[in-house]
Amino acid sequence: MKNYPALPGALLALTAAFLFGASTPLVQRMGVGVGAWMTAALLYCGAALAGWLLRSTSSKEAPVQKRHWPRLLMMSLFGAVLGPVALAWGLQHTGGMGASLMLTLEAVFTVLLSVILYREEIGRRVALAIAIMTAGGVLLVIDQADTGTSQVMGLLAVMAATLAWGIDNSLSRGLADLDPGQVILGKAALGAGVSFMIAVLLGQTSLTLYHGIGLLLIGAIGYGLSLRFYLLAQRSFGASRTGSMFAAAPFIGAAIAFALGERQFTFWLIGAALLMTAGVLLHLAEEHEHPHAHEALEHEHAHTHDDGHHDHAHATMPAGQHSHAHRHTSTQHSHPHAPDQHHGHKH
Repeated sequence: MKNYPALPGALLALTAAFLFGASTPLVQRMGVGVGAWMTAALLYCGAALAGWLLRSTSSKEAPVQKRHWPRLLMMSLFGAVLGPVALAWGLQHTGGMGASLMLTLEAVFTVLLSVILYREEIGRRVALAIAIMTAGGVLLVIDQADTGTSQVMGLLAVMAATLAWGIDNSLSRGLADLDPGQVILGKAALGAGVSFMIAVLLGQTSLTLYHGIGLLLIGAIGYGLSLRFYLLAQRSFGASRTGSMFAAAPFIGAAIAFALGERQFTFWLIGAALLMTAGVLLHLAEEHEHPHAHEALEHEHAHTHDDGHHDHAHATMPAGQHSHAHRHTSTQHSHPHAPDQHHGHKH
């Protein structure tokens, strides 16, 4: 792990991608006959439940505080209201496989915004991985273009969802050091409440118990648990790399849609699979080491004292991971690293 500091974050991002990717074709099936706003409300009700169950009940994680709420509100607007509603509407007007493939654009928007907003250094290897995985997404979209123009509006709605989630992903980087359970609970509860009120106003309240429970469970796992892994990946891996690795989600969703009966196994799909696999492997093998300086910093987040960056003293040294406000003195050293909360330096 010390020689490959990007590996833990990459594996967390892949887990998040798998859970979210698997949810897309399932939402397409469970959302039949359910309004887009009610679908979004149920998905994030499930996510809020997951956040409540996963929240920290000790001092292990840094808590969400009052100053974090403006960012959390923006995350809810883009990630828990606009994004899922656009996706739900798009899924009602296109196939599960086509929608899954279009979600590749979320990674592109996330990486671009992360580079612009956080000045993250992606390097040649990561840039190549992004280009390869984007090319895989292009092949998947080309494959779907052969089905005609009737699905265009649905695919455009899904693309709008990827833009909303790209903005959400960039905003969430600022909260990735906090208790992920509290972040998920706050974001999901706000999003579910807004979506439910709009659904009631529009009369989108008709659904069966089967579809309701199904959407709640999908939301808990594919949105709540997936977001937990995503936030943990951002914490150790950076926003741009996490977003790029998340580009595996569309392929996972397309594969599950295929297994559920959408038999569209083509040359384009095989080519996309090979390209996405190559991009993931490039991420997993990333090595980044050079002399770098740490400026003096004071912040709060979960940490241990065996990572080479937390040597402050305690009256009684705590065992394992814990959270409290602490100060870093300025230092300069060299070791393998990824763009985590301590390595946002310029290159």
